Amino acid sequence: MPVILSEAEAKALLQKVLSYSKADECEVNLSGDETGNIRYARNEVSTSGAKINQNLVVQSAFGKKVGTATIDEFDDASLEKVVRRAEELAQLAPENPEYVGVLGPQQYIKSKGFFDSTAKITPAVRAEQVAKSLQVSANQKLSAAGFLEDYRGYSAMMNSKGLFAYFPSTNVNFSLTVRTEDGTGSGYVIRGYSDVSKLDAAAATRIAVQKCLGSVGAKALEPGKYTVILEPTAAAVLLENIFFGMDARSADEGRSFLSKPGGKTKLGEKIMDERVTIYSDPANPELPAAPWSGDGRPQERINWIEKGVVKNMAYSRFWAQKKGVKAVPFPNNAIMAGGTASLEDMIKGTQRGILVTKLWYIRSVDPQTLLLTGLTRDGTFYIENGKIKHPVKNFRFNESPIIMLNNLEALGKPERVVSTESNSNYLIPPMKIREFTFSSLSDAV
Repeated sequence: MPVILSEAEAKALLQKVLSYSKADECEVNLSGDETGNIRYARNEVSTSGAKINQNLVVQSAFGKKVGTATIDEFDDASLEKVVRRAEELAQLAPENPEYVGVLGPQQYIKSKGFFDSTAKITPAVRAEQVAKSLQVSANQKLSAAGFLEDYRGYSAMMNSKGLFAYFPSTNVNFSLTVRTEDGTGSGYVIRGYSDVSKLDAAAATRIAVQKCLGSVGAKALEPGKYTVILEPTAAAVLLENIFFGMDARSADEGRSFLSKPGGKTKLGEKIMDERVTIYSDPANPELPAAPWSGDGRPQERINWIEKGVVKNMAYSRFWAQKKGVKAVPFPNNAIMAGGTASLEDMIKGTQRGILVTKLWYIRSVDPQTLLLTGLTRDGTFYIENGKIKHPVKNFRFNESPIIMLNNLEALGKPERVVSTESNSNYLIPPMKIREFTFSSLSDAV
């Protein structure tokens, strides 16, 4: 049996699993994927790998008593065994007061997340991309360390009420750090695509090389509040904390930046600059995602923040039932609408500021204000009178993306980026922010 099943093959397997069920309700989730990677350091390939994975998860319920069992062997005896195991666990489990039962059949929008170009990547293709990257860094006598990883797989689910969902997808991520031989200069780039034909490893490497050479001889600048231009890679690791925090229950229970005293929330309130709109759309061709959530609810385009106003929060089916509102699933992707300014325009229009390539080591300081801390790295530059004057030593920052998006000066065109913290892909624009808080210096390169 192949690791990646077609829709018909997945459907047939799931029907067989359900045929063994004796529970009141049964839900089965099935997935399979193949990944490949190549890693290089000090201008040499260090590892080349491949991995296959397949999983089948059975959830059985007797009333509100629920049990779950997992298996990765798909012969008939194993399939029946995992169903029996889930049922045994359900019978032993206490009642789950938040269990709301499985959904009936749903309708899903179309989303194209699978590209043959990526699915057919071979070790030779990976090696060719890395060779192009290494040639660019070697020409400048720089040291390169990178990682290219591709994914092809599917997920599917079926339950005893007739719901069936299937979504195949592909992805490729490429990241690279380039350093000078003496270690005083460093540049970084990261790219992510569903379709590998959009990946140009040589062009991406030229960006990292430019930042590396430009960051040599960094000067110390006093910490404080500065106008900053965040490239999408830097902005993504801050904004994803907003995306992760759109849960209604956390807001209702006073545990989130969307909470208000007295058990109220900020739903319907303006909390950011009116140019900020954050939405999800599984059918976006630049960032396709599964059109169904983990419990089978349909995903659709939803504005979470619209013109700075909180328009929607995510509700589990239990919490929605308790509150008497529509259940809204967590999104499978996140997109921030942009503006028209280019990065060059933003730099030209800056009297005194700092260009940030990357932020890393992000940690939460206060979840109720979404105050975060972290560090700049791999290319931080001082801007004066509309031009990059010189590289600067890295900073530690303390900033909330909520406050940051109230201090918005300009937005550029959204680009697909990969979070260096979560490895998730987003569409994020470059942005110019005033009064961004740098709290101390860092000696890291």
